[in-house]
Amino acid sequence: MAIAHRAGNDTAGLRAALDAGVDLVEADIHLFKGALEVRHLKTLGRGWLWDKWVLVRRRETVLPELHEVLAAADGDHRLMLDLKGPAAALAPKVAALLREVAPGAPITVCTKHWGMLDAFEDPVRRVLSSSNRVTLRRLRARVRREPAYGVSIRRELLTPAVVAELRESVEVVMVWPVDTPEALAHARHLGVSAVISKNLDLLRGLMAG
Repeated sequence: MAIAHRAGNDTAGLRAALDAGVDLVEADIHLFKGALEVRHLKTLGRGWLWDKWVLVRRRETVLPELHEVLAAADGDHRLMLDLKGPAAALAPKVAALLREVAPGAPITVCTKHWGMLDAFEDPVRRVLSSSNRVTLRRLRARVRREPAYGVSIRRELLTPAVVAELRESVEVVMVWPVDTPEALAHARHLGVSAVISKNLDLLRGLMAG
């Protein structure tokens, strides 16, 4: 599977990725003052947003909301919503919006806060994410007890043996980042079933191959 990393965080990127034919387009979802904001930038107080080497004023930044991204997708359900932050109301609010505007849609939901996935029912596809060795150990134990649709794991944490183990309990093993041909070769060596990449040309080549 080819998954466009962060491409759903603005409507132009969403349409470009969908038109390229990827399997899924990822969008990062935050809850801020009751709004489901679509952004990778993190909140710094009330007036600022930040990421590595980036600091911007919130009032100078146009942020789409989830309902706008769903409207831009125009009924295309190739979306993976990555729920960010620990806000207890985030997952129920996303689940309610999906029931309202995309009932019965097999949209994928991913998060590092696994308890959030309990807010969603089939046919929503639930994906557990891990970015460090501690949570990966917990994830491996959890899916042995409770098989899941998928997992999304930082590529450098994995070995072919761990991937093989995970594939006994989940349908899809996703890895990130996969932004270079070398990273793609490593992902193939691992035996994963999906790659998450910001490099749309690399994804096009993957799909063509």
